[in-house]
Amino acid sequence: MKLNFTRLRPGNADFRKVKQLYMRAFPPDERAPFLMLVLKAKKKGVDFWSVSCDGKWAGMLYIVSRRDLSYIFYLAVSEEYRGKGIGSAILKSAQQLYKGQRLFLAIEELDKNAENYSERVGRRRFYLRNGFEELHRKLREGSVIYEILGTGGDVKAHEYEALMKGYAGSILSRLFTMEFVDQ
Repeated sequence: MKLNFTRLRPGNADFRKVKQLYMRAFPPDERAPFLMLVLKAKKKGVDFWSVSCDGKWAGMLYIVSRRDLSYIFYLAVSEEYRGKGIGSAILKSAQQLYKGQRLFLAIEELDKNAENYSERVGRRRFYLRNGFEELHRKLREGSVIYEILGTGGDVKAHEYEALMKGYAGSILSRLFTMEFVDQ
């Protein structure tokens, strides 16, 4: 399996596919405006990747970095490629692309009352199987609580806040209602 990562730009052949996948893969309350993602990807430290596998488009990866910290903001694999090892291969490649970085991500917390509880359990197992570890921290964004998983070391609240401020800017970052919560 050979993966290829191409920076997503509005003129890319896969642009529409990435946008459609993004809209299908993430619930509305967990999605940033797609146009904002595209515009922010022009900044240093922001990588919006279209991912192909063996020459065929397979998914997307969006990573925000600051210093030695890289946040997997969004990762999605096209429905036709799920369950075939593409997601694992993307994570392995990301760990190589961002080697020397503390790589982390946020997944919905395991809430037994959630409609998609089994999906949440499966998603968590997937990341743990692929080298991510519990960081014993939670992140609250609006009404959604996320568990933080990572590789390469812990992530402190002030580091996360600085990363998001650098990404979103001083004014826009104030609009986020994010709170780093220790478990």
